[in-house]
Order: sequence, then structure tokens, then C-alpha cells
Amino acid sequence: MTTKKTFLLPDLGEGLPDATIVEWYVKEGDVIRLDDNLVSMETAKAVVDVPSPVSGKVLRLSGGPGDIVVTGTMLAEFEPDPSMPQRAEGQDTGHHHGGQAAQTHGGAGTDAPTGNGHKVIASDEGGVISDDARPAPKGEPGPERADAGTVVGAMQSSDSVRSESAVAVGGVKAMPAVRALARKLGVDISRVRASGAEGVVTMDDVKRAAADGSARAGNSQAAPRAADRAAMAASQQSQQAASQQAQRSTLSQSGKPMRTQPPGVTATGQPEQLKGVRRNMARVMADAHAKVVPTTLVDDADLHAWIGKQDITARLVRAIVAACKDVPALNAWFDGEALTRTLHPHVDIGIAVDTDDGLFVPALRNADMLDGAGIRTAIQRLRAQVQDRSIPPSELAGYTISLSNFGMFAGRYATPVVVPPCVAIIGAGKLSHDVVAVIGGIEVHRRMPISLTFDHRACTGGEAARFLKALLDDMALPS
Repeated sequence: MTTKKTFLLPDLGEGLPDATIVEWYVKEGDVIRLDDNLVSMETAKAVVDVPSPVSGKVLRLSGGPGDIVVTGTMLAEFEPDPSMPQRAEGQDTGHHHGGQAAQTHGGAGTDAPTGNGHKVIASDEGGVISDDARPAPKGEPGPERADAGTVVGAMQSSDSVRSESAVAVGGVKAMPAVRALARKLGVDISRVRASGAEGVVTMDDVKRAAADGSARAGNSQAAPRAADRAAMAASQQSQQAASQQAQRSTLSQSGKPMRTQPPGVTATGQPEQLKGVRRNMARVMADAHAKVVPTTLVDDADLHAWIGKQDITARLVRAIVAACKDVPALNAWFDGEALTRTLHPHVDIGIAVDTDDGLFVPALRNADMLDGAGIRTAIQRLRAQVQDRSIPPSELAGYTISLSNFGMFAGRYATPVVVPPCVAIIGAGKLSHDVVAVIGGIEVHRRMPISLTFDHRACTGGEAARFLKALLDDMALPS
């Protein structure tokens, strides 16, 4: 009788309800060994490699690249081969699907790795096991660790941060995030010239190949067929457009003007399934809207007294730190269910970073301990890690207050979204030169619009106003 093993998608260490398939390393009918990489999955914060829980034949896969798999549902089905290495039953430590693992919000030091030496890998039931392969003796509790999956790159796993090497697939050694970028840019990664150590293809290699067109996906034989399909599609679209234009004419058949009809229920575009970062962003925003009682105060920071050229973002961070010290009530976390408030002695600022994939908010740790140069260096490092998707998930959580510098694009005032458990977010608008009244006349001053949104359950209006005043006072200083 054939024994089948169903592998459920484990919680990949972030408490998210699903993940998106990036790339399968096998196909149905292939034979895979225990702990070989099975699939690359994209979560809201990282690209994660999930290893095989068994050795044997792959019977069924849950979907293809781009498909979304819900945590706790089937990822793959195997026929184990008893002649190959298998994991002992005692190694399975259980699983916590659907984000049941407890999440804690620590202070500045809670994100440091403990260095206990355990490598976390997925079990055949979707849980995790350690690499020492020794079950806990009967009657003795085993170590308590949060659920996680094997990860590639720096990502928090259980109670520490792991780092693993690039994976060789199809003769090409590259991190899953690099493969995902290649697919996104239409680059054939097998034709990219590798510059990394031991022949590893890096992010820069893929970007360079995309820029010079030396490794475009596809081949010369397929090009004419693609061109023919494109021409046919363009012809059909033009015919449809002409038909729609005739149907939506503002003139009747007699040539007289007529009232136009509103668009019908049929959309002209195609619905797009939100994935990865955008999917998580949608959940976070909805959750924040349901749980927070937001109130916004706005004012302008007068920069007229500034001496010389100064780093605006560094000054904003410094001003937020000064305001947090003056009014600690806004540098806090609030638990709406338990009605408890946690005031923080340190200042970790979440810096909103906009990308094509969605919004990231990495944490600028210990902002109250950094000078201007340290702030700029730290922000540049965080933005670079966000752009190449190498930032550890631990750096995208645990901040105590947030900053959205949307004015670098456009906009004066805003109502930024407060994401629990934080109680406040500062929005910096576009710089402008305004006419202001002074004693004896008028002057033109450079000013920055500031918006402060706070959770009114955790802060009073007076506290928020005093916080905003302290921030504006610091921004007004000459240097």
C-alpha cells in the first residue's frame, strides 16, 4: 500500500495567513531528498526557502508561481521512499498555523540574536524541528520556540536571526530574492554574468543585465511569434476601442446631443490579486482603521533661521526625539483590549519607505542616541536593504513612533495612518516659501507643513498639542 505524506504550508515566522509561490525547485514526478529546497515563497517581508520534509517522489504541488497558498493548507504531497533518509517522528515539534504563535513587542534590545546554534526547518506536518535530531526525554519539556520556516538571507527565525547561502538551481547560484527580481525585470538569470563570491548572481548583476539588455528572457525564435501576437492584440484592441467609441457617442443617430450613460458593471481592466507586501499592507491598514481612534493636528515648522545647508530628514528625526523626551505619552504603545499603555525610554522611529512592491516601514533604532551623521547613515542602510529585499523582518517591527516624509513627492498636510500598537505618526509635507507676518511688516520664510496623527484613546489633545509644539520649536532652531 502506497503511503502518502501531505505537507502543509507552515507559518513562515511572521504570523501571516498566507504566502505567494515564487519558484518551485522541483516538478511533479521528481524525486527530492530530505531538507533539499522545495519551493521559494514570498511573504510580506522576505523571500523564504521552504525545504522538503521527506525524501521521496513529488506527487502533487499546490500551484504555480504567483499563486497564493494559505498557511495550514496543502503545499505539496509526497510518496516517501523508505530507502532514503527520513526524519524521525520524534523530531517533529508541532506546528502553529494561522499565526497562533505569540508575538511580543520588545524594546531596543529584543531583536538581538541569542546565538543558540539551532537551525529551524519545516517538518512534514508543517511545524518546525531543530537540527540536533534529539527528541526531549519523556517527562522533560523541550525548548519553547516560536514557529518558523527555513529562510534564505537574514530573517528572524524563532528567537534568533539566521543567515543561509545562495541556492543552486538549474546550474545558477542565486538567492531567491535575486531570482524574483530577475523574473520581475524579464531577465533570464541563466544568461546573467555572475560577479558574486563562488559564482553567485547578485542583485546588481541582474539590474545590470536588465539595463543593457544582455540577458532578456525568451529567444529569437519566440520573438516573431510574440510580435505577431502583439500585433493581433493591438488590432483587436483598436477594433474594440472603435466599437466602444461608437457605442458611447455623445450624439444620437440624428446628430443631436444626448445624455451619456454611466459605465456598466463590466470593467475595462482586469482584477489583480494583491500579493506579498501590498497584500499585507491592505490587511494592516484595515486593522488600523478598525482599532484606532485617529485625530490629526497640523501646523508649519518655520525653517527661516536655519544656517547653511542642513539634512532635513536628520533634523526631523532630531525634532521627533526632542518632542518624545518632552511629552513621552506619544512615544508609546497602547493595548486597546487590555487598556494598558507602555511608555518607552528609548526612541525607535519607523521610517516609511515607498517602493513599487508596496510600503515598508523599517525601524531606525535608538534614534535618541544618534547624531546627524549617524541618522543619515542608518537611514541609507535601511533604504538600501528595503530596495533589494534583504532587510530582516525583525527590522520592520517594534518601532515606538513613525515618520512619513511624503512631502518629498507632493502634498502639504495629511492624515497618516497610526498602526497599532504605536499611538502616533508624524507626516512631513512639501517645503514651501510662505509670506508670514512679522513685527513691522512681512517676510518670506521657508516652512515645512507638519501633520501629527495620534490615537485619542491613548493621548489627550493637550499632550498631542504640546508634543507638536516641542517638535516645531526644535525645527525652528538655527542648527
